[in-house]
Amino acid sequence: MYYFFGVEEILKDEAVRQLIDLALEPHERDFNLDQRSAAGLDSEELHALVNTLPMMAMRRVVVLRDIEAWRRKSTTRAVLERYLADPSPDTVLILVEGAPASEEKKGKFEPDELLVSGATAVDFEPLDGDRVAKWIAYHAKQHGITFAEHAAEHLAAACLHDLGFIRSELEKLATLPGGTPITREQVGELVGIRHGETLEDWVDAVLGDQTAKALGLVKRVLEQSGMYGVRMVSTLGTALIGLRLARTHYDKGGRGRALASVLLGRLRQVRPYGLGNWDTTVRNWSRWAETWPESRIRLATRAALKADMALKGTRVSDEYGIITDLVLRLAPTPVPATRGPAWRGQAATTGR
Repeated sequence: MYYFFGVEEILKDEAVRQLIDLALEPHERDFNLDQRSAAGLDSEELHALVNTLPMMAMRRVVVLRDIEAWRRKSTTRAVLERYLADPSPDTVLILVEGAPASEEKKGKFEPDELLVSGATAVDFEPLDGDRVAKWIAYHAKQHGITFAEHAAEHLAAACLHDLGFIRSELEKLATLPGGTPITREQVGELVGIRHGETLEDWVDAVLGDQTAKALGLVKRVLEQSGMYGVRMVSTLGTALIGLRLARTHYDKGGRGRALASVLLGRLRQVRPYGLGNWDTTVRNWSRWAETWPESRIRLATRAALKADMALKGTRVSDEYGIITDLVLRLAPTPVPATRGPAWRGQAATTGR
């Protein structure tokens, strides 16, 4: 029995396929592989699925997805609990829980304690930048793709380190003529995001006090596939939290390797979603900490929060205006807001 949970749906799917490949030969799957959605099963159907004997094979595999539907008490859940207490030795049962839909719920998610104790539980947590790079290298090899210098890194950044997005782009890259490594420029053309115009580049420009560059990138980043204002501000907010941590230790005398070690340790503990290479992230936080005193970080965080609230408000639709004003507020010499009344009413009191 296996219980898969966590946010990386792509990794769950890959693990399910690997288990099926290990448990069943291709010719055994017609009669011995069942994949169902838990939400559509009643108690009798579940009992039959997990207790049916294999046919002309050593074992059966049953994959039940969306089992979060069984978190509440029900007769179907009761059948599952009885089975966990006395499982069939001929059945490989794989229980897959979908990731919470919203970022807020992901932060509050708790695995099912009964399944954790009664099955082999695997948390498919977000991959850090290094592991995303290894994942890309493995799947690129499967597709027969080789990358020129920095091309794979740009692919990860352009795809926001989203494995599903990356997998789709790798399939497109596999259609290009082979024989030579794929360059960073080719990746940019295919994905539609050139080097220097990623979300990471925008955050780096904002917190690196390159205000003119950051303003120029707002529209380009917003126009990218899968991008929206709240995502930009939340990514900036994550960087501000990291910057505040770095500045706190900087003020206590942390420098160089000592500061980097503290920050890396915290990243390993918290594992925030969507960051790129952790070594690069730590270097950025450490570099920014030198020019961002704690008071400035505090005001910037308040401004980012107000921008986030404005973007989520039903009365506001000017994402470009809100984010542009935020960039100006975070500049070394802040500029007063100049946008319409809907934005000023929510953001003009940042104290900048």
